[in-house]
Amino acid sequence: MKTTQSSSTSSVHQTVAEGFNFKSGGKAIAVEFTEQRLSPHAGSATFWGWLHPSGWIQALASALPHAPSLSNNSLPALDKALAFMHGLLCDARKLTHVAYLRRDPLVPEMLNVQRVASQSTLSRFFAGFASAAENLRCFRPLWQWCAHQLPSRPEGYTLDLDSTRLLHEDSQQEGVAVGYTKRGLKPCLHPLLAVLAEVRLVAQLWLRPGNTSCGNNAVAFFLELRQNLPSHLRLRGVRADSGFCLPELLSLWEDLHLPYVVVAQLSQPIQRLLRGDLLWTQTKVPGTEVAELMYQGLHWPHPRRLVLLRHRVADKDRAGGKKLIDVPGY
Repeated sequence: MKTTQSSSTSSVHQTVAEGFNFKSGGKAIAVEFTEQRLSPHAGSATFWGWLHPSGWIQALASALPHAPSLSNNSLPALDKALAFMHGLLCDARKLTHVAYLRRDPLVPEMLNVQRVASQSTLSRFFAGFASAAENLRCFRPLWQWCAHQLPSRPEGYTLDLDSTRLLHEDSQQEGVAVGYTKRGLKPCLHPLLAVLAEVRLVAQLWLRPGNTSCGNNAVAFFLELRQNLPSHLRLRGVRADSGFCLPELLSLWEDLHLPYVVVAQLSQPIQRLLRGDLLWTQTKVPGTEVAELMYQGLHWPHPRRLVLLRHRVADKDRAGGKKLIDVPGY
């Protein structure tokens, strides 16, 4: 096919072939050609266009623990880190998937790196994180940089605490242990998560073995988070599930005058309360009733406000929740 050179001085490097039209389904479709470099991952350019002027890349460069290489052909640690980040954006599941991006000619330009690192280079890069102390020295300043970008709120931020399970079928990762998951007993990790709800920012994450209980080290986890939280970010309350209904954790929040809402564990004494003669109030949700009372659980130093909820099975249109054996129909 005959080619013609573009007359535009801004795109003299581009050679464009003559296009053509054809009809399909009653619609005309135009086809044109270009010799410009194209990328299937060019959609990530928006992210990199936002990130480059933000200052975060400079913060990452100063936080990485890797010493400068003496080889003229080696890649800087920053280039390796950015290539790995781009792999995550492109849904890479293994380091080999990241290395596939070396075939994309536009990736180095978008990332402003020399080239995308190979799998073996990335493996050696991650081996540079040799201790927990080095990990903290790298990632804590990066998280604090992110937190300092948040505005202060007069009403404060809500902190959500949760734990989850990360499955690892091959069981080769450090710290993996067999623990209970939705798929039964599986090799997994059991991390602790803290999230600032209003901005959906992960405020802190601790990896733990899969056989660890939900509330294990929760007090130390919260104290470290509070210590590293920027001074302009104020917590207005904490929300957590039943795994964090621990006497020492509740007492800590009360000492700090920090309001909290924690799901209580459905123990036998609480089940007896649900069965008892309480004043139940109908809510706006059909079939849902609420009652409250002051209750002192085992190992609690004093009574606390306990809010009880029950829902009629007949009115429940979604799965979830435990049936109350002693209260039929709820």
